[in-house]
Amino acid sequence: MSRTQRILLSLAAVLVWSAPAAAQQGALTIPRNIQQLTDRAETIVRGNVVSAHIETHPELGIGMRVVTLKVHETLKGAERDTLVFRQYVWDVRERLESASYRKGDEVLLLLIAPSRYGLSSPAGMEQGHFRIARDPEGRRMAVNGHGNARLFDGVDAQVAKEGIPLSQASMHMVQRRRPGPIEVGELTGLIRDLVRGSP
Repeated sequence: MSRTQRILLSLAAVLVWSAPAAAQQGALTIPRNIQQLTDRAETIVRGNVVSAHIETHPELGIGMRVVTLKVHETLKGAERDTLVFRQYVWDVRERLESASYRKGDEVLLLLIAPSRYGLSSPAGMEQGHFRIARDPEGRRMAVNGHGNARLFDGVDAQVAKEGIPLSQASMHMVQRRRPGPIEVGELTGLIRDLVRGSP
């Protein structure tokens, strides 16, 4: 086999191995608005990260991140003081760090129902994972892994079609449709409106 053929074969192998990962990443980033994320979530909580570490799933033998939260507010699902969920680690690089969930960080999570193997994740992956931090004025602001981009796209039309009543503040926020951090109280107020109005 010539050197050129070996190079072409190596490139082909790289493409074959990377295609599934690229497809997974593409599937994980389909834009979802806040109503779709709320509907998809079984549990929506705000709290602080107590711990986050990587383990191997006992049945599947795959990497998973185990996250424990101290719950301060439940917007959807069963009330509890502590929540533990297990999330499949998509990227091998994630085995080396748990940057998405740092101890002490405040988060708002819209979590899908666990699979039969006990694995869950935020709805829309990083779209349903909001980090909360104070802005220069001291306000607690929430932003998801997509910078809140497209978070309100089409929500006004959807709630009108489904007859979901929104407060004046929630409707104003939806109609502004701006990306970027959102005041926590405004976001949780909107989510509560959507949860109450869901069938």
